Amino acid sequence: MDEMVGQKNDRGEVKASRWGLAGRVARALGPGLVTGAADDDPSGIATYSQVGAQFGYQLSWILLFSYPLMAVTQAIAARIGCVTGRGIAQNLRRHYPRWLLRIVVLLLLVANVANLGADLGAMGSAVQLLVGGPALVYTAILAGFCVLLQIFMSYPRYASVLKWLTLSLFSYVVVVIAVDVPWGEALKNIFVPSVSFDSAHAMAVVAVLGTTISPYLFFWQAGQEVEEQVRRATLPLYVMPNKAGAEMERMSIDTWVGMGLSNLISLFIVLATAATLHAHGVTDINSSAQAAEALRPIAGVFTFFLFALGIIGTGLLAIPVLAGSAAYAVCETFNWVEGLDHKLRDARAFYGVIAAATLIGLALNFVGVDPIKALYWSAVLNGVLAAPMMAAMLLIATNRKIMAEFVLPWQMTAGGVVAAIVMAVASVAFIVLSL
Repeated sequence: MDEMVGQKNDRGEVKASRWGLAGRVARALGPGLVTGAADDDPSGIATYSQVGAQFGYQLSWILLFSYPLMAVTQAIAARIGCVTGRGIAQNLRRHYPRWLLRIVVLLLLVANVANLGADLGAMGSAVQLLVGGPALVYTAILAGFCVLLQIFMSYPRYASVLKWLTLSLFSYVVVVIAVDVPWGEALKNIFVPSVSFDSAHAMAVVAVLGTTISPYLFFWQAGQEVEEQVRRATLPLYVMPNKAGAEMERMSIDTWVGMGLSNLISLFIVLATAATLHAHGVTDINSSAQAAEALRPIAGVFTFFLFALGIIGTGLLAIPVLAGSAAYAVCETFNWVEGLDHKLRDARAFYGVIAAATLIGLALNFVGVDPIKALYWSAVLNGVLAAPMMAAMLLIATNRKIMAEFVLPWQMTAGGVVAAIVMAVASVAFIVLSL
């Protein structure tokens, strides 16, 4: 029967019928996969490395705990883009007070520029570790390369490049295989939470949550769902409700698999640094490049090389996502032409914001901003800003005038509210304990 069905459909559907569930998953992967992979950026690698080095396996449970919160949040963002055919900022502009939109976009820009600067600095330092030479020069070259890639590469090819770059994440899987992890202790800490009420633990929890549930990912995923509709020449679901079943299934698979991969890689980074750095008394790691360098004498040149290479690969994936999400937000705010599917001549403002955000982030590395502190604090900043951003998304996704029959079901609404409350409580706890 599968073969008969396969012969009637196009080539892609033949593969899906023959490969069953694996084929369906592979065909569904897209914006969610790229978004999840971009979440493990150099800033995130620094955060997870610091957590593993400082606390060992103690806080690894956060990656399991945050997974459903992250997935449901990104599913809400994807749903907004797919149903309305507009990004988050554009929906805010059309349906809510302008002051709310300005605050949301301003907070996003602050967090994104800080993150861009931190990630670019980490990538430059990683290249320096591998080949020697001036880190700032490498940082500038990488910034320029990322901007040119977004401006001059066609969207279908660009989306394909981003998907292939997700393979760089598996370098951290190999790192864990290469080192000696006491799996009994590791698994116990993953599944049995250990909580300590002090500023150091609170900062680490907020940094991890802020790295896994980052505001820029919301805007990017919603924007990419709109881009995919343009690429596939389809209309938003509120116009074509008969297509909702297949699209919702695709989004669900894409989001949960993408976020699952993201958190799994994050967990592997924590395990790798806990098994090596923490086990050898190296507990003060504040950058991804520093973590890679510290691994060299402990875990060997091969592990060091993979770790450093992963920083560059994930950075090449994350920089476009950070700059692109800023561009989506700004252009939607002013109703300018947006989207990577447009040529430069048709969307000068969109590509101008991408270039400006990237160059400002680059400039932070030349004006005395400590890239080591910037990496960790950018994660903390994302954690503090996430709750109000998530509240704004819930306003949109539960508004029947915007979402029509596709307003959030109560299960997703409850999940989104819980995620927002967790981020708010963690942020308040960090501020209180830090005073």
